[in-house]
Amino acid sequence: MSERYGVTTLDELVAPPMPDQARWHTIRKTLGISAFGINAWTATEDDQQIIGEHDEVDGTGHEELYVVVKGHATFTVDGNAVDAPAGTLVHLADPSVKRAAVGKEGTTILVVGAKPGVAFTPSEWERSAEALAYWPTEEWDKAIEVLESHLEATPEHAGTLYNLACAHARAGHPDVAMDYLVRAVELREQFAEYAPKDDDLASLRDDPRFPTSTASAGTASG
Repeated sequence: MSERYGVTTLDELVAPPMPDQARWHTIRKTLGISAFGINAWTATEDDQQIIGEHDEVDGTGHEELYVVVKGHATFTVDGNAVDAPAGTLVHLADPSVKRAAVGKEGTTILVVGAKPGVAFTPSEWERSAEALAYWPTEEWDKAIEVLESHLEATPEHAGTLYNLACAHARAGHPDVAMDYLVRAVELREQFAEYAPKDDDLASLRDDPRFPTSTASAGTASG
């Protein structure tokens, strides 16, 4: 690719695989896009969660457009099921609307988003997600290094704290992990619902401070 333009494919932009999760195509960061958020996800098995349930109120305030590039997905938008074969566009102008999507194996959803009227900056979720590249290789020290560098810049970001809890738990540092988890939950109650289902945190579940409710978390354009 030249400095003036670039040509690539979604397959070339795919991140390392995560067990039981849709593949993340790291479009925005890899291409150096600075005007808007753009990423994509591809289901690796039938009926897989491609877009986790979430809204865009906390932090980004993004307006988002979801495009089913290939395959067949089912969205849940504001509590309503939306059948979405290839070519379907789902537009979410209101950041408070809950959205999620599941799809058949091979289904790819492209997500574009930005906050109207505001110069784009990458979400803290996307920046901290760089560390996820080290999950398949179990290089926890490297994951922790990436996350701590982001935490230094944004010390009150709940997602970074939560991911640090996961990485430290996997690395065998339960006390440090629990401290990060408690702080993440203080800042964002949703993580108290997600933690009990997260295998990364299994080693912490006997701690009396561990959250006990269940729900889901999500992904977005970046």
